[in-house]
Amino acid sequence: MTGSVRRAVVTGGAGFLGSHLCERLVGQGISVVCLDNFLTSSPRNVAHLLDNPGFRCVECDLTDAVHVPGEADLVLHLASAASPIDYLRLPVETLNVGSIGTLHALELAAEKDARFVLASTSEVYGDPREHPQRESYWGNVNPVGPRSVYDEAKRYAEALTAAFHNSRGADTGIVRIFNSYGPRMRPADGRAIPTFIRQALTGEPLTVAGDGTQTRSVCYVDDTVSGILAAAFSDHPGPVNIGSPSELSVRDLAFTIRELSGSDAPVRFVDPPPEDPRVRRPDITLAGELFGWRPMVPVQEGLARTIAWFADELVSR
Repeated sequence: MTGSVRRAVVTGGAGFLGSHLCERLVGQGISVVCLDNFLTSSPRNVAHLLDNPGFRCVECDLTDAVHVPGEADLVLHLASAASPIDYLRLPVETLNVGSIGTLHALELAAEKDARFVLASTSEVYGDPREHPQRESYWGNVNPVGPRSVYDEAKRYAEALTAAFHNSRGADTGIVRIFNSYGPRMRPADGRAIPTFIRQALTGEPLTVAGDGTQTRSVCYVDDTVSGILAAAFSDHPGPVNIGSPSELSVRDLAFTIRELSGSDAPVRFVDPPPEDPRVRRPDITLAGELFGWRPMVPVQEGLARTIAWFADELVSR
């Protein structure tokens, strides 16, 4: 499908992951319309693309009626709060963009006769009882818990996407993204990697939740984007896991970031947030079989690139 994509719409395109997707698409000669309300993102993330005639950024709220003039071949739906700090601050907005916003994005794709790809999340697996997590696993999610506004918004978005595919024959895909990281994350994002990097670079204690033995599988943004686009340029409906199978503890992640930052900041253990998942690791067999995709950037290299970007960002603020 790569050669047939001439114009793409990216919802949430000015966010961390969305902006990297916009950049990659433009770099491949594909025109991009970025839709964003900047609630948890920033125009700065796509400012370097504004002079490109193939890129357009439109400020809008996806929960309102959405109209994009002209043709489109692909709709990538990434609009959502993604960090606990954001979705706990914006619970109703998070649920609305996962439900109403997803409906509007699907209807836009249907209007354009475009392929639709939903950026879902590993959080649909909840605190998993299956490890590693395969796409066939249904999850262990508390529908009224503190994280439910994000978890259930994405689970509903998957159900709605599947309904359009199954009942209306829509060309849809679902990718489940695991712990992506890299440049353009916000220093005060609240997620582990930007928090540890900011703390290490400013000499603050690195605050590790609980005993730090809970695990995450982190995937550098360049690899995540490659996986999303591999799914987008296919005709597979998904869901497909996109993430790194290299699992490490949050404690080890903190000490690695401290070492790579050249910091002597102390590590402090703090109370964990409620219902924090104990493990997280994708089984990426399906993505390998379908697209030949696997992450290429080693964790140490990806973290070093991210730390360098954060160092420049903190100096410029």
